Amino acid sequence: MRFASLIASLTIIIFAVTGCSQEPTSYSVTAPDGGLSFKLTTDELGRVYFAVDDGDTAVISSSRMGFAFANAPSFTEGLSVVAGETATTDTTWELPWGERRFVRDHHNEQSFVLSDGDRTITLRVRMFDDGVGFRFEFPADFHAGELLITDELTQFNIANPSDKTFWNPAYNKDRYEYEYVKTNVTDVKAAHTPLTILDSTDRYVTLHEASLIDYSSMVLRGTDSSVLNGELVAGFDGVRVRQTGAFVTPWRTIQVTDSAPELLASNMILNLNEPNKLGDVSWVKPGVYMGIWWGMHLGENSWATGEKLGATTSEAKRYIDFISENGLDGFLVEGWNIGWDGNWIANADLFSFTEAQPFFDLEEVAAYAQEKNVDLVLHNETSGGIKNYEDQMEEAYALYQSLGVSHLKTGYVGFSNGYPRHDIHNEDHGDYLVFEWNHGQFMVNHYQKSIDLAAKYKIGINMHEPIKPTGLRRTYPNFMTREGVRGQEYNAWSEGNQPAHTTILPFTRMMGGPLDFTPGVFDVTFKGADASERIRTTITKQLALMVVLYSPLQMAADLPRNYAAKPELFQFIKDVPADWEESLPLEGEIGEYVVYARQARDSENWFIGGITNEDARSVSLDFSFLGEGDFTATVYRDGEQADWETNPYDAVIESMSVNASSTLNVAMAKGGGFAISVIKQ
Repeated sequence: MRFASLIASLTIIIFAVTGCSQEPTSYSVTAPDGGLSFKLTTDELGRVYFAVDDGDTAVISSSRMGFAFANAPSFTEGLSVVAGETATTDTTWELPWGERRFVRDHHNEQSFVLSDGDRTITLRVRMFDDGVGFRFEFPADFHAGELLITDELTQFNIANPSDKTFWNPAYNKDRYEYEYVKTNVTDVKAAHTPLTILDSTDRYVTLHEASLIDYSSMVLRGTDSSVLNGELVAGFDGVRVRQTGAFVTPWRTIQVTDSAPELLASNMILNLNEPNKLGDVSWVKPGVYMGIWWGMHLGENSWATGEKLGATTSEAKRYIDFISENGLDGFLVEGWNIGWDGNWIANADLFSFTEAQPFFDLEEVAAYAQEKNVDLVLHNETSGGIKNYEDQMEEAYALYQSLGVSHLKTGYVGFSNGYPRHDIHNEDHGDYLVFEWNHGQFMVNHYQKSIDLAAKYKIGINMHEPIKPTGLRRTYPNFMTREGVRGQEYNAWSEGNQPAHTTILPFTRMMGGPLDFTPGVFDVTFKGADASERIRTTITKQLALMVVLYSPLQMAADLPRNYAAKPELFQFIKDVPADWEESLPLEGEIGEYVVYARQARDSENWFIGGITNEDARSVSLDFSFLGEGDFTATVYRDGEQADWETNPYDAVIESMSVNASSTLNVAMAKGGGFAISVIKQ
């Protein structure tokens, strides 16, 4: 193949200093509170290292930095470091929607100029009280023409490894959709970020990246030691990143806290992203939605036309009526467009994103939804057919805007390394033999293109089979939420998720941003209590997930009939919002349990959710976060006989008056949880 010969001809030229030594240098940058410090050093060969300490305790031991290129000398040795400008920032900015309205950005910044004598790179470091972010900034004159990065040699040498390292395996067929693995650092193979460690000093350490734009996603490659190597996902030809002119890398992030609540409360990833570039985004509307979706996963409905077709005009109106009558916000419809018949996963180029199938009247449904004050959420499944989607995006988004559609759920079902490129021509075998990973630079750029174009037409995006979140919702507030996780759907047709799964997600996947997990299912034993296809939670844990697993577009995933059958429990879903004034992680431990309290935006009302793993436990709630006056707390909790496996439906609902001086003990069953609405009297 032509591309194989091209790669074989590329030579990585190694620039090294031989028979010559340099004077080592050392610099340090500290956090505003003086706790964390970032240390930058060079050795006698001009190799650059960094380390992170928390007071007198090492968190990240000496770790290498550098770059290798396919068409330029490497930038790994013979380097000198000179300190540049310093700055301190302490500002508060406002999120248009999110876990909280106001975000404090307090950090110390230091730049360093790294040079090999002929070329320079700026290393920019920002120190927060709860972590550090650093990135590399390449000037336009670093290289003439296109620069081909074959490796970014960023390492993370974990100073205090433990067997409480939680990671999601990378380079597997189903992208990010796996349960998290808990191992020692030394047993990590290849992991997506965020990766979180409860290290041997009982500190939380989360490794991730922020502001991933026009670059390849970073995974962490294990080394059978305490060192995790940052590894950029390769393109089809082995090149990791292609850049021309000046550019910056994403921020490499290390969050370090003494407790679980401190980690969960961190705003560092958001603060490392650029401010809102879209201007007025009052058109971005959070809300709780339902959809023709769960029935398809259960096999009651189908995406394809036939007697089980879910996306019919009449069925859409039935859902819209239920949503409107119960005061929810949105309706998702899948299977509405041409392309679902036959093998829709293989036939990516058959999808039309403007033409509805004969049994669904798009204009009529859109008008009916507007009449009922329900947001219509259209599904755009691409099956990884990127060119087919990009060829239609402008026309489709313009159509949706004309119909009053302000939210899209986009989908990219396909093997994680099976996304074809049409801009690369293979003379021997045609276009479709050139494939990309769904988290390499090519797909990162496609996802961004969809966000940019959606913003033009005032459309918010809920992306499935996405790139992982890195805080870009600050810069592009229409990038509202996404999947990128082994979500609820796996419980419908596989061995399902273990009870601990959702107690890991806030500390891992959700450190990057909002999660469309699709909680709120009431019929957790839809195939019988003994079937392997079931949801391993109690019913009140499903309510709690509406609070714990934050998403500005939060799906109440179950069928209307199951909600109608349990109106007392459904009341919580009718009450709970999807946009918050403040969010307080109250307590928890990764893989064990977690409790959140969130204040509804523009309100004095609060909502609390707590979930546990396979172990039953009790928590003591302190309501000191409440404002003045009395509140009515409605508690939805596991009953005395509740157990995810043997009795998931045993639930108790009780009301009481509380104020800022109140406390309450709440028990959670095995695989259980609780939800509380706290409404100002």
